[in-house]
Amino acid sequence: MQRTAILNVVGLTPRLISEATPKIRAFMERHRIARVQPGLPAVTTTMQSTYLTGRLPRDHGIVGNGWYDREYSEHRFWKQSNNLVSGEKLWEALRRVDPEFTCAKLFWWYNMYSSADFSITPRPLYPADGRKVFDIHTQPMGMRERIKKDLGSFPFPHFWGPASSIKSTAWIAESAKWVEERCWPSLNLVYLPHLDYDLQRYGPDMEKIAPALKEIDDVVGDLIAFFEARSIKVILLSEYGITEVDRPVHLNRIFREKGWLSIKNELGRETLDLGGSKVVMIPDHQVAHIYFNDFSIAPEVIEVLKSTPGVQQVLGKQEKFFAGLDHYRSGDLVAVSDFRSWFTYYYWDNDKMAPDFARCVDIHRKPGYDPVELFLDPKIKRPKLKLGWKLAVKTMRFRTLFDVIPLDATLVKGSHGRVPDDTQDWPVLIGDLPNLPRSMSVSAHEVFGHLYEHCARGSGYGRVGV
Repeated sequence: MQRTAILNVVGLTPRLISEATPKIRAFMERHRIARVQPGLPAVTTTMQSTYLTGRLPRDHGIVGNGWYDREYSEHRFWKQSNNLVSGEKLWEALRRVDPEFTCAKLFWWYNMYSSADFSITPRPLYPADGRKVFDIHTQPMGMRERIKKDLGSFPFPHFWGPASSIKSTAWIAESAKWVEERCWPSLNLVYLPHLDYDLQRYGPDMEKIAPALKEIDDVVGDLIAFFEARSIKVILLSEYGITEVDRPVHLNRIFREKGWLSIKNELGRETLDLGGSKVVMIPDHQVAHIYFNDFSIAPEVIEVLKSTPGVQQVLGKQEKFFAGLDHYRSGDLVAVSDFRSWFTYYYWDNDKMAPDFARCVDIHRKPGYDPVELFLDPKIKRPKLKLGWKLAVKTMRFRTLFDVIPLDATLVKGSHGRVPDDTQDWPVLIGDLPNLPRSMSVSAHEVFGHLYEHCARGSGYGRVGV
């Protein structure tokens, strides 16, 4: 087996590999590169699951970062159990060939209770007093305290939210070195999310994202040098490309005007009663899954969607089949935005009635993905003072609401989820991959085969399925 490190450089595209990323460009120039044609939806968990199983969402079951659970009448977002992903995983296929094959899975999603030998994933603690304590989950469990002792606590606030920065990606990179030096995995899967932040804040504006490009280039370059010095082959991979947007689409507000939503007043704030609504919309960047609790309104919903500015496609049963999205977790309909738009979860008409979690970083409670969590509310005159006060209150173990997120979706300048029109904005696969069609594209589900063949090199089992 060829020892391999797969670095998932989130948001990396051919357009971004330039003089702004000299180390990544140098790596590309001495290896093969292919553009990856993303599937629908081109979002984190779906693309990762497709890469690691070689299957479409209809088979692996991950139809997005979130979906509507019809049995519980609740949304499910950012779940962690690997049991949600159907199909044989890359490391399992390689382990069939070589029982001594081992895999480290670092911060890729669905990273709890998997068959990977070593794993690290973000996992806060939720004590009964209402606090949220930042932490990680590891496999083996004993690794958790050892790595925190050596590297310090994972900088969770820098992983997602308005404080997102290179600090979280740098910690993940150091954890990859830590695991390699102590565990010697055959395969090291490393998730490097840094570009995700500023690309959503500013869009692909090269001037504004230049600092982030330099920061990720330095981290990736350092990891390449580290792994290659240990005779480990490196592959660079990304999940999607982020393109410029300027139009948020509020489908829930349109559905509310039609009388299709059930809204509950809770302590003076509005919450969305999914199970009591006639139609449920789960937005995920530029794709939205739409579920019917009352199928009698389906024809009207379709007409409303098709007439809504910003909606480019409405996938029904047949279209979902051709997109590989015909899975029970998928919506009855799937809406896809046009190139300049994305979908919000907003359902309130008056910001004063927005639920308390709307102004917080709360990825599990919100019934949809919310990139506005990357911003501090510009209406707060002294945000550092407010945050400092709230942190002090939290330190004293009093409950407090970190309500510093704005409710202005127009702040978001970059999004993903649809298949970009320009292949310069597609994700990339770069490495010593002799069967990779140079300067051509591969489909997302074909990436698995190239990864498998690379890792199995020298074993006599260089083809998938033997």
